[in-house]
Amino acid sequence: MKKQLIAATVISAILLPHTAWATAVEPQHEREHTEELVGLSSGILLGAVIAGPVGAIIGAFTGTMIGKSVGDEAEIANKNQQLVKQEHALVETQQQLIAMDLQQQELVQVSEKYYELQTNLAELNANQQQTLNELTIGMNVQFKTGSSQIEPLFKQQLDNVAYMMTLSPELTIDLTGYADRRGDDQYNQALSEQRLAEVIKYLVLQGIDSQRLQGRAYGASSPLHTEQNHENDFFDRRVTLTLMTPGAALASN
Repeated sequence: MKKQLIAATVISAILLPHTAWATAVEPQHEREHTEELVGLSSGILLGAVIAGPVGAIIGAFTGTMIGKSVGDEAEIANKNQQLVKQEHALVETQQQLIAMDLQQQELVQVSEKYYELQTNLAELNANQQQTLNELTIGMNVQFKTGSSQIEPLFKQQLDNVAYMMTLSPELTIDLTGYADRRGDDQYNQALSEQRLAEVIKYLVLQGIDSQRLQGRAYGASSPLHTEQNHENDFFDRRVTLTLMTPGAALASN
């Protein structure tokens, strides 16, 4: 009976400080020492039953160590779970980076293709502009003396003009008809008008809207050279075509 009373006293002396301490600590520290307290209490009771006061003290320390071991294992398990979550997060981040890298590669390929297409388009536009510039300088359809019939050579040139206008619907043509200085003014005026009408008619037959063709006839009033001779007369018998852009056509008008 005396041994049991001593054991109870020892138990109270040991348990009270730990119990008070456990009650005073913050909530976040409860897990850190719960297992130790359980082990401490269990060890004291077991030691007291088996070996009295001395056994209670020994059991208290033993129980505390056991409880701490259990707490360490729980903490390790918790950290392992955190490490697994971090590993999963790293894997997801890596996958996202791989996807972004693939998108970047696709974007580079698209950019290279776009640049290639732009280069080809610029080259095509340059070639077209060169042809346009050559034709815009002016082209003459020459005629035989007293004739308004278009010769086969000049029909081929008119075909090229019609093709260019088909590619560039914004273009118009300014046409002017002339005659050489042989004959009187009335005859030459009528002949220049007939030559102009034949060229316009041919272009319309090639699919060019007549609204895109504007022309005037000047007879023999605008020779290319002051001196009149056989060679100069050949160049005066003409219809001149000039391709016009919208801005140039407006300025001309």
